[in-house]
This record gives sequence, C-alpha cells and structure tokens, in this order.
Amino acid sequence: MTFRTSGPFPPLILDDVRGAQKMLSGVARTTGMEGSRHLSSLVGAPVHFKCENLQRTGSFKLRGAYVRIAGLSPVERASGVVAASAGNHAQGVALASSLLGVRSTVFMPVGAPLPKVAATREYGAEVRLHGHVVDETLAAAQEYAEETGAVFIHPFDHPDIIAGQGTVGLEILEQCPEVRTIVVGVGGGGLAAGIAVAVKALRPDVKIVGVQAAGAAAFPPSLSAGYPVAVDPVQTMADGIKVGRPGDLTFPLVQELVDEVRTVSEDELSSALLLCLERAKMVVEPAGASPVAALLSDPESFRGPVVAVLSGGNVDPLLMQRVLTHGMVAAGRYLGLRLRLTDRPGALAAMLATLSVADANVLDISHVRTDPRLGLTEAEVELHLETKGPEHCEEVASALRAAGYRVRS
Repeated sequence: MTFRTSGPFPPLILDDVRGAQKMLSGVARTTGMEGSRHLSSLVGAPVHFKCENLQRTGSFKLRGAYVRIAGLSPVERASGVVAASAGNHAQGVALASSLLGVRSTVFMPVGAPLPKVAATREYGAEVRLHGHVVDETLAAAQEYAEETGAVFIHPFDHPDIIAGQGTVGLEILEQCPEVRTIVVGVGGGGLAAGIAVAVKALRPDVKIVGVQAAGAAAFPPSLSAGYPVAVDPVQTMADGIKVGRPGDLTFPLVQELVDEVRTVSEDELSSALLLCLERAKMVVEPAGASPVAALLSDPESFRGPVVAVLSGGNVDPLLMQRVLTHGMVAAGRYLGLRLRLTDRPGALAAMLATLSVADANVLDISHVRTDPRLGLTEAEVELHLETKGPEHCEEVASALRAAGYRVRS
C-alpha cells in the first residue's frame, strides 16, 4: 500500500518502515507495553502504554534521527549534521551521530532546561545556545547549514524521519495484535504519520487518534482548510508537541491516515502526568502524557483494546514540580480558602480543630490583620490544604461553614 507525500520525495510505503526497523536493530530498544488497570476500568476495555519514555535518550526521537543520518552519503557524513531542538530531537541527533561517527552540532534555545543541554553534550554533540524561542534557534541552525555544508536534520518533515518513527507502529502490532485504537501525541506529525503508514497498511481497521495541546493545535485548522496552516502557539507545558505548523510531508499523511485529531487542556495534561506518576509509576513529560489526557477526558469514546503512546520522559525536575502541583489542583487534591475569624487567643486553634475533624492537611497558612476591609476585631486567614479529591474539598468547606466561618475560595 502506498501513501502520499509531497515535494521531491517518493511516496512512503510500508517497506520503508520495515527497512527502518532492520536498520534500528540493536540501536533502538523495543520498548515495553504496560497495562493500566485504572484507565481500562474507565474505558471499559484494556488500555496499554507503549513506553517510549523508556527509549534510549528518553524518547522516540532516536529512531528517526538514526535512520536519517544512517542514510547520508559518505560526502554528507563528512560534512557533519546540524539540528535545532529544545530537547528530545537534540538528544536523538546527538546519540545517533555519535553511534555513526558523524560530527553533530545542535542549536538549543537560551534557557533550555539544563538537564537536556547537559545530556545533549554528553551524547557527543557540540551545543550552541541561540535565540529565546525555537523558531529563532531553527533559523540559526539552517543558516549554519548553509554556511558550513552541514546536513540539516529536520525534527519531523523528512521521509527517513517518518519511517524511523513508524517503527513504533510495527512494534505495537507485534506486541498487541488485538489493538483497535492507537492514541498518539501530535506536534509536527512525524510520529503520528509514521505509525499511521505502518499500521494502516497492515491493519486498516485500527483507529488512530492524534492528540494536540489546545494551546498549540495547528492540525485542526489545517485539516479544516485542507492544507498546512500556521498558528501562533500560546504557552503550553507540552513543549514536545508545541509546533506552530504541520509539516509539508507529514500533513498529507495525517490527513489521509489519522482518523481523528483531538485537543486537550493544560489541566487535562497535568492530571494525566500525575496519573502516570501515581498509578503507572511512569515518569512522562507533558507531551508524552497527552494520549492519557485524551483518554481521561472522554474515556467512553475509545474502542478497546487501546494503546496510548507515551512518547517521551525527558521532563525538567523544576517543571515536574510545577506540573505536579498543577495536576494536584486540577484533580481536587489541593484546596485554597480564605476565611475570617475573631482575632482573639484560641480562635486559630479552634479553626484548625475543625480542619482536623474534616481530615484536611494544612500545607500553608497566613494571617492578614491590616486590611481596611476587616473589622476591628477580625483577622483574615488564607489556607492551602491537601485534600482527597473534589468531594472532600466540598466536605471541608461545608464543615467550616457549619462551624460559623465565612469561607471564600
């Protein structure tokens, strides 16, 4: 079966993906498949995680990068390669180049997470920090390629890259032959397109669902228009899929082969990341958790068995801390309240006793006594509490109100 690509490249076929799989033997890991009982109960059918977060370099990107660089001619290899990335593609190119004995230069944005910069250097690349957004970094890398003759390794828009990422789809069919739905995060579309080429050629009945962060969702308007449309991505924690425009090669493949593209919110992403950590014991970056976010947002709409691709696990510890806090709030595990009480000895102890009976854990507490809106004998207390979920939050607030406190969220 042959699928369309645009530009000077021949159509991408299943044999291209199978050839990539042979090339990656002994290089990329055949990552494991883990079941999720919690999601299975919500969906009403088996749900499995395809754990590309456990791939070498921490994401699927090594697959495409290695196939692309391995396909260079001796003259091209001698010129070296260059790439631009804030993280996963950078590490994939760096390791692939080192394994193949090719010199690599990787441009990364100023302010890129230090662990990702350090890892890229450790894999053997020369790292150059340039620009504050990926577009500026990309322009610098392309200028470097023109000046030096180094081969620019695009993060998603090349047939070799797409074929390499498509090996994930072949592994899914081998590991879970009964699969009915595959859910995968979508940025530029390389992973989704590659999986779709492999899976639809062998199992056209399998539904493929792409997932984008709502703040960086270029595919829905592009699919509506019938051609790639550029959007201005707003802030999203899912930097791995924060791409402003579908690729010229990936778009027609996604258009033809991916059955549906959904979007998920920041709250849904953080809740998904928290679930991966708590329930599956998986460290997953927000982009990698996007399929889980889609499953959590509308579990009954998926036909099982379902495979959710956890595409990467390279998350900065500081971001993880913030995201987990956000996820706890979104899941109703944190409660922030303000209330007024009489400013007298024992008043705070009485209020804390009410919280103790309600089984709420106080994380932080602060007093305000100088607000002109307060009465002469009043104080305002701001509380941050750890709770057990949305129902418990309401129980705590109700207990305080029943004790006579005026509660404001």
